[in-house]
Amino acid sequence: MTSKVLLIYTGGTIGMNQNPLTGALEPFDFEHLLSRVPELAQFQTEIATYQFNPPIDSSDMSPRLWTELAHIIADHYDEYDGFVVLHGTDTMAYTASALSFMLENLSKPVILTGSQLPIGQLRTDGKENLITSIEIASARREDGTAMVPEVGIYFNGHLMRGNRTTKQSADEFNAFESFNYPHLADAGVEIAYHDEFILKPQTSRSAEGRLLPEGRKNLQPQFRLDNNVIIFSLFPGIREDLIRHIIATPNLRAIVMRTFGSGNAPQSPWLINALREGYRRGKVIINISQCLQGCVQMGRYDTGYQLQEAGVVSGYDGTVEAAVTKLMYLQAKYDDPEQVRQMMRQSLRGEISM
Repeated sequence: MTSKVLLIYTGGTIGMNQNPLTGALEPFDFEHLLSRVPELAQFQTEIATYQFNPPIDSSDMSPRLWTELAHIIADHYDEYDGFVVLHGTDTMAYTASALSFMLENLSKPVILTGSQLPIGQLRTDGKENLITSIEIASARREDGTAMVPEVGIYFNGHLMRGNRTTKQSADEFNAFESFNYPHLADAGVEIAYHDEFILKPQTSRSAEGRLLPEGRKNLQPQFRLDNNVIIFSLFPGIREDLIRHIIATPNLRAIVMRTFGSGNAPQSPWLINALREGYRRGKVIINISQCLQGCVQMGRYDTGYQLQEAGVVSGYDGTVEAAVTKLMYLQAKYDDPEQVRQMMRQSLRGEISM
């Protein structure tokens, strides 16, 4: 049975051309992009296309556009076996993280990819990224279920969990890495899938724990996001008045605080008092390390323990991108900040290791 994949073009470097007058990269027609990849005609997979009009630079990505993407996938979910989203690299990890939370009960692949060079350039990485992403999105097991039923990012030979991935380089083809989680697949001569690391779709079970006849749960997309959240990084010399100003912001519901090492902060009494005040005001404060690799362990040093006592919630080994988008997703579902804190301590889509 032939697989069907929907290819969604949002914009990004992969579909750009160089303006001969200015030398700047600018979007061009999606059909032109496809004409640059005649290899697509060799696929046994049926490939349909959908284009954002106009294409957007990924720096302009927003919760409104994440909702549009979720709608496109949900509206066509029953028609296709998988989805490939062509996206600019700058905010790709944010989009992948957001979609992982918005697409509840996902049982089909949603693979984001792009390139560091436009697909029309001689040394482009776009062709391989696109072709392999389509192959992954269409891959099925012997029982007909998807090989990778989750949101992933494919780049430079590696498939990574979307909400574990961060852009690590603006110049290298190896632009992304999931520092705290193994690759879901590695593409060489063959594509080697690492089943032990791939999420299993949620299933419906009886009260006795038996798998019900209908099997996998249906997709339940969530289209609402609440972006009353901010990120700030601690640094030596950070000012008390600025931190207090952020915490006192009326509509702000959550803060992602990027700390040192394993989740440490300066032992300044004013900082702990300001964070306690934020907790009392109902702000959800998440502790994410500034390190690319490793885990927040607030009980490891006294400085981290004080944050825990002030009501700060550990972000464990999650990324900033996942923490921000998870907060947007949870804040749209729950009004109670304590409920949001409780859910932030749980792994919903494999975004943190418990």
